[in-house]
Amino acid sequence: MSSSNFQTAYEEQNRREYITNATIATVIQIPLNLSCVAMDYFMYHSQWRSFLAARLASVLVVTLAWVWFKSRKGISQRQFGIMWIMSPLFMIFWLIYKANDPYSPYYAGLNIILLGMGLLTPWAYIQNLLVTLFVLVMYVLISLLQDQPTLAGYLINNTTFLFLTAAIVVASSVAASRQRLREFTLRFELDTNKRELEESNRKLIELDQLKSRFFANVSHELRTPLTLLLAPLETLIRKYRGTLDPAGQELLTTMQNSGMRLLKLINDLLDLIRLESGRLQVQSEPVALPEFVNGLVSAVRQLAANKRITLEIQVSPELATVLGDRDKLEKILLNLLFNALKFTPAGGRVRLRVEKQKAELVFIVSDTGVGIAAKNLPYVFDRFWQEDGSSRRKFQGLGIGLALVKELTEIQGGAAAVQSQEGQGATFTIRLPYHYAPPAPPAAEPAAAEDSVTSEEWLVNLYHRAELFPVIAARRAAGPAAPALPGGRRAVVLVADDEADMRRFLAAQLAGDYQIIEAVDGREARDQALAHLPDLILLDLMMPHMDGLQVCRELRAHPAAAGIPIILLTARADEEAKFDALQMGANDFLAKPFSSVELLARVKNLIERHRDQHRLARQNEALSGALEQIKQTELQLVQSEKLSSLGRLSAGIIHEINNPLNYSLTGLFALRHKGKQLPDEQRAEFEATINDVEEGLKRVRNIVSDLRTFTHPGGGGGEGVVAALAAEAALRFLAGEWKDRVGIHQDIPPGQQLWVNRNNLVHVLVNLLQNAIDALLEKTFPPGEQPQIWLGARTDGNRCLLTVRDNGPGIDARNAGKIFDPFFTTKDVGKGMGLGLSICYRIVQDSGGKIFFRSEPGQSCEFTLDLPATLEAASQRAPNHAEPVRL
Repeated sequence: MSSSNFQTAYEEQNRREYITNATIATVIQIPLNLSCVAMDYFMYHSQWRSFLAARLASVLVVTLAWVWFKSRKGISQRQFGIMWIMSPLFMIFWLIYKANDPYSPYYAGLNIILLGMGLLTPWAYIQNLLVTLFVLVMYVLISLLQDQPTLAGYLINNTTFLFLTAAIVVASSVAASRQRLREFTLRFELDTNKRELEESNRKLIELDQLKSRFFANVSHELRTPLTLLLAPLETLIRKYRGTLDPAGQELLTTMQNSGMRLLKLINDLLDLIRLESGRLQVQSEPVALPEFVNGLVSAVRQLAANKRITLEIQVSPELATVLGDRDKLEKILLNLLFNALKFTPAGGRVRLRVEKQKAELVFIVSDTGVGIAAKNLPYVFDRFWQEDGSSRRKFQGLGIGLALVKELTEIQGGAAAVQSQEGQGATFTIRLPYHYAPPAPPAAEPAAAEDSVTSEEWLVNLYHRAELFPVIAARRAAGPAAPALPGGRRAVVLVADDEADMRRFLAAQLAGDYQIIEAVDGREARDQALAHLPDLILLDLMMPHMDGLQVCRELRAHPAAAGIPIILLTARADEEAKFDALQMGANDFLAKPFSSVELLARVKNLIERHRDQHRLARQNEALSGALEQIKQTELQLVQSEKLSSLGRLSAGIIHEINNPLNYSLTGLFALRHKGKQLPDEQRAEFEATINDVEEGLKRVRNIVSDLRTFTHPGGGGGEGVVAALAAEAALRFLAGEWKDRVGIHQDIPPGQQLWVNRNNLVHVLVNLLQNAIDALLEKTFPPGEQPQIWLGARTDGNRCLLTVRDNGPGIDARNAGKIFDPFFTTKDVGKGMGLGLSICYRIVQDSGGKIFFRSEPGQSCEFTLDLPATLEAASQRAPNHAEPVRL
């Protein structure tokens, strides 16, 4: 608010208040002065006439000042205020002086005037302070000018009381001034807000009227081109019904249905606008209720049958012909019936009852549908209200129908009500005044040719048929997916839309080039997409159960469907809708209405791009596989060359070592024979030395043997070997290692055979058992647990699986991929060369088998030999077993 306006208004308020209070003070002065005449007479009898004259003069001065102030040429407010305060003050000063009495009570009049000034004048505290100081100074001067000596105590006493009164007056004037300012500020703001609200309300009313006129004009303008579209459509449908192919007929029917639905919505909007403007009048006429109700029900019976809903009507026998507005009754009942059918699932029931209750005609429409929540019942008849306003709502509509029902009922002097419980259906009750009408005589119906119908009659008939057309079509199940053509030449497109007409239209546009799958809601769209993995998905944004955005989000989170192109269809064309669609993973966005050419172009481009991406992905995968194979081949060549070089080196070493090794062993035999001739006390030490030398030579021999086997793994051709005998031979070789230290358990069928070289098999088993024994002896077992080795065998077709398992420490996961590499070992220096498992691997592989292992670190390790059990199996390649590791 403007400070200048506020100050001006505040001063004006003070002026009006001052005038009122000054009037009161002027009027009060007359009885106050006259009441003091008796006091003057009894206290100062000799001077009472002069005192009376002074009092009358004071009253006369104030009265004349008031009259002059109220006149058009009067004095100012400030001047008048000084006069009506100063006049009685000077009168009392004169009385105190003339009384010449130090005990005179007239000083009390000064207190009364000061209190009156503080209560009645809206002065600022500075003005009241100046007046009170003036009174104090004047009283002291007059008291000092009296002829009689004034008692100091008496003067101090009166002056003290005057000072206290002055202090109270000034303080109260400060508080009163602030209170007045606060109250005025609140009133001023309230008045300002009130004026602003009134102005806003006036503008809102004007805008509402402008909106109504705009909607009325737009609706009228829409009806004209829509009518011009529907008329040619009906002509095409009627004229070419037998010549068009089914696709063409379906396209025309879809256009007609959509046009009729749009015309009904426009008519409903026009009715609301007419009701709002008061231009919709009630036209009463005789209505035969039974025939009227049966005619309406027959118009909606097909929709009920499509949804598999039982439709019942019951008209009270006492009702025949009533006086009413046929058009408005039709709109009311059709809206209620369509609403009930919309919210009732298949297998439900909708009932219409018409009866007379006292002086009212009552229509009751009940259903067994989804019902209405108690919190939403007060809003059911509000315009444009919908119980579910989200983009995933199951039922469509604009929220016009029930609002129109209520207002059409009230304009006829009736009332509309609803009762419902969520999940238990709803009951709508329409009460109208009952007016009996005698039956109308049957009117003759002239036979008129179809061509003789005037354009006005055709238009009225069209509007009436639009009223009978449901705003929502019955939901139909999606059509089955078209069978794929041989070789998969056509791409698959999933079309998801809860509008049956829109779904049929999209499918018809794409069916010539693509294989079509349909879905009627978001949940079905997601399931169909994951089941069929189409090449493209067309999604409507607003669908039941799950909207298009949520479908996009869930498909993008699924690995199999993450790359499928998605086009979102929506009637919203704003930037926020586009941003939401793209953010959720949609590839494209198409606003309704859209061109069929644009739709086909976008679908074609996205599918081609999707296929190109698939081709590139497959090529990349093939290239990656080829590159990996090249790397493996290169590694094998390098490994082969290394082994070849190692073989040549080993052959030379073996040749050079074998001769001195044989000489040493022969010499040891001779020394051992000579040692028998030594004294007994020297013989023990000599034999211990000979044993140590022999053990070292045997270890060298074993190393040479391993190198020979590694470089020349061939050990002869295959033969039938009994697995149990080979295992016993290996155990005998290592008997000194495991007896009394490791428990051995054999589970090998007695007749189990393998087709391998016996010496090679025993060599492999000895290496595996030696590794197991070494691992077990290194492990510390808890109390009650002992080191164990299990040997087992079983037949798998024409193969034999031979296993060696122990409960040792297992194999570290970091070493799982290297245990079959040559010279890899985890043993300490001097305890092995790391050739044992590598030799086993080569022997098994050369025998037409595979070796693999499973390990649980800290618990167990198991090696499995997959070897041929027959000669035929030996001639075939071993199965491509992986080498699994369980860690």
